[in-house]
Amino acid sequence: MSPPTTSVTNPKSLITADNVKQVLQVDKGNDALLTSWNIVDFTKRGDNLACEVTSVEVKYSMCGQENCDVTYVVKLNPLRNFGDFQEIEPILFTKEGKFYEELVPVLNEALTSAGQEPLRLPKCFLVSLEEGKEQLYFEDLRARGFKMFDRRKGMDKYHVALVISELARLHSASYLLKEKILEGKAAASKYEFLSKDFLTFTPNSKALFVPWFQRSIDTGVMMLESIGGYENAIAFLESIKTDMSYYLSAGLQSKKVNNICHGDCWNNNILFRYDEEGHPVEVMLVDLQACREASIACDLNYFLYTSVTGDVRKPNLDHFMSVYYSAYKGVLEGSNTPMHFTEEEIGEEFRSKNTLGLLFAILVVPTILMEPEETPDFSDTNFVTLMQEFKALAMKKLKTNPLCKTRFLAVFDELMESGLIS
Repeated sequence: MSPPTTSVTNPKSLITADNVKQVLQVDKGNDALLTSWNIVDFTKRGDNLACEVTSVEVKYSMCGQENCDVTYVVKLNPLRNFGDFQEIEPILFTKEGKFYEELVPVLNEALTSAGQEPLRLPKCFLVSLEEGKEQLYFEDLRARGFKMFDRRKGMDKYHVALVISELARLHSASYLLKEKILEGKAAASKYEFLSKDFLTFTPNSKALFVPWFQRSIDTGVMMLESIGGYENAIAFLESIKTDMSYYLSAGLQSKKVNNICHGDCWNNNILFRYDEEGHPVEVMLVDLQACREASIACDLNYFLYTSVTGDVRKPNLDHFMSVYYSAYKGVLEGSNTPMHFTEEEIGEEFRSKNTLGLLFAILVVPTILMEPEETPDFSDTNFVTLMQEFKALAMKKLKTNPLCKTRFLAVFDELMESGLIS
């Protein structure tokens, strides 16, 4: 399969008046008349890696009212000259687009039937999957007061509890879908896009992602060697490096609890709304391009080991598992469905996927602590060049930012204490 060809080189030129008009009328109704529109960037370098994100400020009239305005957030195929990743980007858009078109309605129906609110996701007004010109239009959550948490700080337990509860609602809604509609079958049996993942995106995916994760482990090893005293951790990393295909495929699955997962739940894909005192009161999950059917512990490990510091994660881990269990159980109780695992079992499942948490921590934590201008440029490059840049920047951060060493080592210290690394 060859990457789709297009004469378009600037992703923002994919936005057309016809699409903006369609989005406006889906949102406001057919009486809304488009007056003008303007593209306004608002993200920083490093905020989005697999797509181009911008916004469209729209002026319109409606039912005699002039000078009405609304803003939409737009995700665009970045049209990067990025080797094999050009083939994967359209698949990522298809996954998120179909998640909104096909899954969100049935998952929300499962939740509302259980007396729950719908999933906390932005409204999606348009899914356009024309090959090489993929784009998705969403409501602008900034208008409702939502904003991104500073990824360099690490979330406190109040932010974490909101995220954990929402993941539980997504996972439990998926379970209800399987039990009540799919007669116990896997969701991917009907929603095939959920089965697309690291090693199955394209025929070249294995050759692309296995070396990528192996090189990230090399970076982790180099960081540990420069610190010293982590010989057992280095040996452990070298051992999982040789079996990377397992961790990126069968290693994502569970023998007990496979549900629809977010797949990329880390700081930059989570937004919060705050009260007047600055306390987080509501969460929104964004960016479903990596949604998959996998162990529910994959989302938990990914989030807790990339977006939470060790001094928050370690003493509160049992509490977080209890929060998750309670939220999951609450959904099932509302639908008169028996709970299918215990609180102890969710802890066991979480620990069984700690290696994945470690892998993503190695990959994400150095990036989290980079300044926007330091983030590697994803345009016109390849994974080898990118990982070389990443390794150099990670080593620089280790030397210049004390938070990098603390946050990085906390993961290894915890997993050595738990017995995963011996």
